[in-house]
Amino acid sequence: MKNSGETSYSSALETVRNLKKKYGNTWRAINSENAARMATQNRFKTGLDIAKYTAAIMRKDMAEYDADPSNYTQSLGCWHGFVAQQKMIAIKKHHKTTNKRYLYLSGWMVAALRSEFGPLPDQSMHEKTAVSSLIGEIYDFLRQADAIELNDLFRRLENGEDVRDEIDNFETHIVPIIADIDAGFGNEEATYLLAKKMIEAGACAIQIENQVSDAKQCGHQDGKVTVPHEDFIAKLNAIRYAFLELGVDDGVIIARTDSEGAGLTQKLPVSKEPGDLASQYLAFIDAEEIAIEDVRQNDVLLKRNGKLVRPVRLANGLFRFREGTNIDRVVLDCINSLQNGADLLWIETPTPNLGQIADMVNRVREVVPNAKLVYNNSPSFNWTLNFRNQVYDTMVAQGKDVSAYDKNNLMDAEYDNSELCRIADEKIRTFQIDGAKEAGIFHHLITLPTYHTTALHMNDLTKGYFGEEGMLAYVKGVQRQEIRKGVSCVKHQRMAGSDLGDDHKAFFAGDNALKAGGEKNTSNQFEINKKVGKRELVPIN
Repeated sequence: MKNSGETSYSSALETVRNLKKKYGNTWRAINSENAARMATQNRFKTGLDIAKYTAAIMRKDMAEYDADPSNYTQSLGCWHGFVAQQKMIAIKKHHKTTNKRYLYLSGWMVAALRSEFGPLPDQSMHEKTAVSSLIGEIYDFLRQADAIELNDLFRRLENGEDVRDEIDNFETHIVPIIADIDAGFGNEEATYLLAKKMIEAGACAIQIENQVSDAKQCGHQDGKVTVPHEDFIAKLNAIRYAFLELGVDDGVIIARTDSEGAGLTQKLPVSKEPGDLASQYLAFIDAEEIAIEDVRQNDVLLKRNGKLVRPVRLANGLFRFREGTNIDRVVLDCINSLQNGADLLWIETPTPNLGQIADMVNRVREVVPNAKLVYNNSPSFNWTLNFRNQVYDTMVAQGKDVSAYDKNNLMDAEYDNSELCRIADEKIRTFQIDGAKEAGIFHHLITLPTYHTTALHMNDLTKGYFGEEGMLAYVKGVQRQEIRKGVSCVKHQRMAGSDLGDDHKAFFAGDNALKAGGEKNTSNQFEINKKVGKRELVPIN
């Protein structure tokens, strides 16, 4: 599929030829074909170009999901540009298209892996600009993936292969990023300024949560403090103004509510008339009925249903919500966000239970019929245990015999091939498909997958490399797998841009260019061209 709005080789070639005519002999050393090739290999000139292009993709995908919920989208969290690049290269290789595949930028991973303070918890303590810098870095790597793949195609074209159609219909590695702005890193002006930086770097979708900025916690930890709706609306407005100022009219705002697991608020909003947003928020506050003569000095009081009540206030000054109000608060948060400029919702949940998610979404859809979720398929969930427990409970409810299972030990490997665990694994496998159809989940993401895969792979490699396997641990477990699976970075010099740079140097310096890709380049060892039976192995490049 040709990417609309991008520079085509033909139009770039015409532009350069016209410029050469205009500037005459002083441009004689500029080769029109080379210049057009370079322009084609860098189809997105700025982050704003990317944001506009990817915002249109997301809007199209959202409309297609509304028409058919099997058209859900997916992403994986990436903490480095190289990780994002290899992900998208692998997607194109295995699935032949990047359609409906995005990237996720997690504030948790920025804090844990990208802060100059060192590893930090997910509490908005990292530098604000670390987020926008990572967005820019990711798109630099994706643009490089475009340039490298197109450069290979142009080399093949020069060698006489008919690949012009592949060049003209090249599918870019550039895809939407859903970027985490946490709770906005300050007041609404701070949110606006950071949103601009993120959009300028290429973000078309910004996710913001309804926690207090200076008390922000990871969505899967305790101690979360939410803000009144009026405060959150101001930040939604700030992000929309940032999109509009920069000309990204289709920019997407994802409103996250942490109310399911949050039991505290920092301040009490001012109600101006009965039933307004502030009064609805205040109705959730835990309070005790009190007589006027029992009021203490400096107490905060409310009038509720004709009675005087005193909100429960903790020693740190925070106010507590009433027990059992969390789901009602989630639903109100979601409806209010969608009615005030948000495009998508994010409900942070304690477990991946589709029935519970669907119950909340269906309540929202009674008011906003096209409400859609971005859902965190979080590594904070013990997916194996959660689904084994769900299946166990279902089997008990159906009257099935569960005497072969110890409910308190379902993680045990001895159960892995049992009927219960096979059913649980199948539910995990179809979780995203089922969630899209049953729970309004438009986008499924895993926030921290590459954090965990990096740790897992280093665990496995170091066990063998520093043990008896020695170098065989690397060769057998890494390089041999890269070669046989055609992983792009097995030729790491090429992946870092060496071949691309050689061609550029030839454009600039002609025969005087000092190239790296000659006979003594050890990457040539990875060129394979051996026939095995009737099948020919092509070079891995």
